[in-house]
Amino acid sequence: LFDGTINMPVMHQAVKAYMSNQRLGLAYTKTRGLVAGGNQKPWKQKGTGRARQGSRRAPQWVGGGTVFGPTGRKYDQTVPRQIRALARKSALNARAREDAVIVIDNFNYDAPSTKQLVSLLSALGVTDKKVLILTDGLKKNVFLSGRNLQRTHVMPYADVSTYHILWSDVVLVESSALGYQLESVAEKPRAAKPKPEGKSRGAAKAEAKAEKAATRRATAKKATRTAAQESRAAKPKAKAKTKKPAAKKPAGKKKGRN
Repeated sequence: LFDGTINMPVMHQAVKAYMSNQRLGLAYTKTRGLVAGGNQKPWKQKGTGRARQGSRRAPQWVGGGTVFGPTGRKYDQTVPRQIRALARKSALNARAREDAVIVIDNFNYDAPSTKQLVSLLSALGVTDKKVLILTDGLKKNVFLSGRNLQRTHVMPYADVSTYHILWSDVVLVESSALGYQLESVAEKPRAAKPKPEGKSRGAAKAEAKAEKAATRRATAKKATRTAAQESRAAKPKAKAKTKKPAAKKPAGKKKGRN
């Protein structure tokens, strides 16, 4: 999950779709055909000296219909499931890069207690920040504990969206929601990396890189030699050609002078 992947265009698409889906699109106006009244001609066509009118519900009249007004629309946008998952992953990685993701062992509240939740947030030092609490499944007591806090939002981890993660400053998530259990630090302490003595960090890195390159070259040469030897051993040996003795010509009589 936390592999450092941050895809900005995908996050923008997911947040834009989420905000569009929150719009109801209820703006609605009536055209002249929907406004009540206006069935009778206001005055006769000629002889009054005034401009001709056909209905009191025409757009130029007060109380008349609206021309090209909104009549309700849908703002729904659909985002593919894989893109939503990538956007959610990118948002979590972005918060993790800022050291704003805190993994909690477990949220077990026997009863709703806002005081207990506030004490936890104050102990973590995130009271003045927008906090998103992600629980492993629906936990009603935790939800009721944070419902009265203005800067705190509690929801199941499975229902979180990219918008909620980017809205928050700090994300508190249960370890069981991520699929693993926390281990005690005392049981498996982290081994400290040995620091090279007498060399700068850059020089040590360059030396280690050169050693790795030399090892790779030696391994490649050895593999090439082994392959060449195997190919030679696999080829059948050519049989030596035996020369046939040349056939002797029968000795003829020498022509002499008579």
